[in-house]
Amino acid sequence: MRIDAIFANKFNYNKYQPKAVCLPKADLFIKPDTVSFRSATTAGNALKALRGLTCPYYGGKMIAGSDMSRIEKKLDKCSTLKDTIKTLSPYKEFMQKTERAIFERLKQQAIEQPNSTIDACLKQWYDDALTKLKLEEFNVLDSVDKISMELSPKTALDLRRKTTRCRQVILVNNQEDTFKRKTFLTSLDEITPLPGEVSTFEKMKDKALFLPTSGSSENAFIVKYANRSNQETAKRLLRASVATVEHVKPESLGGANSIDNFILASASANSYRSNMPLSKYIDRFPKIPVNCQKYMDKIIALMNRGALKGNELYPYKITRLLNTESEGRINLDLSNYKYTENQAKAAEKRYRSSKKSRPN
Repeated sequence: MRIDAIFANKFNYNKYQPKAVCLPKADLFIKPDTVSFRSATTAGNALKALRGLTCPYYGGKMIAGSDMSRIEKKLDKCSTLKDTIKTLSPYKEFMQKTERAIFERLKQQAIEQPNSTIDACLKQWYDDALTKLKLEEFNVLDSVDKISMELSPKTALDLRRKTTRCRQVILVNNQEDTFKRKTFLTSLDEITPLPGEVSTFEKMKDKALFLPTSGSSENAFIVKYANRSNQETAKRLLRASVATVEHVKPESLGGANSIDNFILASASANSYRSNMPLSKYIDRFPKIPVNCQKYMDKIIALMNRGALKGNELYPYKITRLLNTESEGRINLDLSNYKYTENQAKAAEKRYRSSKKSRPN
C-alpha cells in the first residue's frame, strides 16, 4: 500500500520523475531556491538599495538582490566544477554555515575532479547523506515523542500517530513519497491540547522545528539537490543570503506594507520565520537582539552619510516596533544617530517640502 494512502491526514507529496538517477526530493520548511529577492512591495525599495548590511536575525552578511542577479548570470556560464568554484569563491564570506560547509567540500572535490559538476559530486555523497539524514530526523522525532509523555494520554496518542506515520515515510523512501517537514509541522496544528497542557504542547512544537532542512543540515542539502543542475545548486549556495524585505509585524497578522514595518533580512531567515511571533523566533535564535543592534548600527552609519533620505524617522519607528513585537526583548541603542527624534521629524518634513516644490 502506498504511504499516501496510509496517511489519514492527507499529506501531500511531490511526484518525482526520474531522469538518469532515481533520487527522492527532500522538502524544506524554507525554500531559498524559490524565494524571490525582488519584493513586490515598492515601499521597501529604499532599504533594498543599501549595501553592506548584516542579517538582523542570523547576523551574517547579506547580498543585495541586484548584485545576486549579476552573480547568477556569471554562474549560468559555468560548465565545470572548477569554473563554478572560481566564480563562487569571492562570495564565500556571504554564505551561511551549511552552504559554506558544502562549498568547502566542493572546493576540495574541484582539486581532484576539476571537470566534474556539483550534481555529480552530490550524487557521490548521496547514499551516505540519506542514511545520516534519516537518523537526524529520527532523533528529533524521538525528542518530540519524549515531550509528548508530559501530555494527556489522548493528546499524546494523537501526536504519536503523526510521528509514527512520519517514521513510516522516512523508512520506506520509495522514491515517490518523501517526508515533508513543513507538512508535519502544519499537521501539529490539527491537534487540540487541553487547556492545562498548552505550554508543554508549544514546547513540543518548538522541538519539532529542529527537524533538518537544507539550510540547517549538510545531509538534507545533499539529498535535496543531488539531482538538480550545476547552476541551480551553485545559485542556491548564495540565495539563502540575499537581502529580502521582511515585515517585522507579519502582514498576515495586520502588519503594514510600509518601510516603518520593514527590515532587510536574509532570504532563509525571512522564510524560516514566516509569520512566527518575533518573541518566539528569539527563543529559537537567542542572538537576534544582538544581531538587530548590529543591523541598526550599520543603518545609522549609512543614514548619517545621507542614506534613506526622507525616512529620517525610520530608526526610531522600527526600534519601537521591534521592541513591541519582541515583547521587550529587543532594545536598540540609537545614540550614534545624528538626529534626535524631533530633528528627524523636521528633516522628513523638509524633504517632503523640497519634493513638492520641485518642478515636474
